[in-house]
Amino acid sequence: MALTGDAYRGPLYRALNPVYARMPLSGRGAELYGGRFNPKGTPALYSALDPVTALREANQVGSLQPTILVSYRADIAPVFDTREAGQLSAFGMTHEALADPGWRLAMLEGRRVPTQDFARDLIAAGFAGLLVRSFAKGARDADLNLVLWNWSSERYSLDVIDDEGRLDKM
Repeated sequence: MALTGDAYRGPLYRALNPVYARMPLSGRGAELYGGRFNPKGTPALYSALDPVTALREANQVGSLQPTILVSYRADIAPVFDTREAGQLSAFGMTHEALADPGWRLAMLEGRRVPTQDFARDLIAAGFAGLLVRSFAKGARDADLNLVLWNWSSERYSLDVIDDEGRLDKM
């Protein structure tokens, strides 16, 4: 992994629901259902910096479900690093608010979700994504996710590693 300045260059991993295995760059599931860092209607790719974190993230509720693990080569900028407390406070966010497990219930009840508001502000400020620790059960402080809102343009590259075309055969 290389996080230099405001760019991330390196491998990323996602554990996908098999329904989306043929569309590993779509962000469709997050767009349909919303997430901690994207309201419904906003596509997002929730990725991790290591495969184990990706699996934890994808299977947070109940027993392990069928999952397709996909890896990517990424060169994404700019990326907001939530580990920097000063940067967080400049956007009115705290580490405690990032970790708040109540986001899902608030979203289901139609209430405001502060982490989604934070994401909207970052998107408006031109960030392609944010680096944030994983809050999945069993995750450690060093387990990191990269949530992407913009991943396809001349400024960024995110390539699925599938040299043998396995995803096309599903």
